[in-house]
Amino acid sequence: MTDSSRVLRHKLAHRIFHWTTATCVLVLLTTGLLPIFGIKFSWLVPHWIAGLVLIAAVLWHIFETLRTRTLGRMWAGVRESMGSARYVVSVLTGNNARSVKPGKYSLAQKIFHLAATVVVMVAAVTGIIMMIGIDTPFWDRDPYFVSEQTRGIVFVAHGLATLFFITMIIVHVYFALRPEKRYFLRSMINGWITRREYEDNHDQELWNEDKQ
Repeated sequence: MTDSSRVLRHKLAHRIFHWTTATCVLVLLTTGLLPIFGIKFSWLVPHWIAGLVLIAAVLWHIFETLRTRTLGRMWAGVRESMGSARYVVSVLTGNNARSVKPGKYSLAQKIFHLAATVVVMVAAVTGIIMMIGIDTPFWDRDPYFVSEQTRGIVFVAHGLATLFFITMIIVHVYFALRPEKRYFLRSMINGWITRREYEDNHDQELWNEDKQ
């Protein structure tokens, strides 16, 4: 916490990780998709550089998570899962129930984080396999590292990861720009939310379980 009117939501290191990851993903999508639409440029080098930076950022994130023993932070607990389930049921049955306040991260944010983790891992592993087939400053290409059949599977998996990335970015940006959620965006830039936002939108007990 910074002062009595502000509550720290994201440390500087975590904000840098978020924006580094976001930049890498946008560079990867831009360099990977524009040539498909007929916009020709030297895309391969910036593509694999952005991929390596993304992998390095993810490895740092994993190391930091293990070092601080916070691996379970983004897992949904029984209390919040049951609370969200009861709220959904009440809405579907026409009852006027109030939504359940989440902790630091909502159930939807935790599910999104898990989905992003899977997509990034698929893109990273398939990207590395594909990189072995091109010349880089680190190695000479080995076109026979995997069989033709395996290479086809790798390309399909990498393409599917790209499609999921596009969908997830659209969803992420949409919710970040919604007026009632815009304080999330500000906290990812400045690091803090107001105490009023904290008290109105979050369960303090669950927040303490998820806290940095």
